[in-house]
Amino acid sequence: MSKIFDEENMRQVLSAYVPNGETLLAGIHAISKETNVVAFFENCICKEDRLIPSEKGDTVVLNKKKYLAYDIYLGITKTSLIISECEKNKYYYQIENVPNNKSTDVKKITSELLFTDIEMCYSFSDIKSCEIKKGWMGSIKCFITMKNGSYFKLLLPKLGGVGGNMPHHTEYRDVIIAKLNETKI
Repeated sequence: MSKIFDEENMRQVLSAYVPNGETLLAGIHAISKETNVVAFFENCICKEDRLIPSEKGDTVVLNKKKYLAYDIYLGITKTSLIISECEKNKYYYQIENVPNNKSTDVKKITSELLFTDIEMCYSFSDIKSCEIKKGWMGSIKCFITMKNGSYFKLLLPKLGGVGGNMPHHTEYRDVIIAKLNETKI
């Protein structure tokens, strides 16, 4: 039995991304059909697989992309949406200097940041749009676009895998869908 379909494993993985002072309200196994994470960083120097802080460094925009389906855990807290990979994956990274950045979502790094460590945790207030449709065999298709340009094409399965190790999947999926429906524009 794969650890992917284990509720305790899912809680442990998602808990690493829960903002301080909050608790995980619901979490499920889902599938990301497409991921495009956009993140702005200032005062940094870009190396092969990381950003290094430097007061004389540039402002950069980093795109972390994946166009193949892969297993994720999708969780929510009172104020945040968390997307975490179930197993380590490879992404396509694209980095560009942004000389006149107008984004308000710029992060200043204080220590080396590996591209693989860029989190996918978003405040619900940062969701620009959320489109939810019925999918095949009881699944739900979800297309979430963030205000900073990040987007996720997700598939939320009806069931939480075989073996019964995700007993709260249906309940948690309903909670997540209800919260995402509140953010729809």
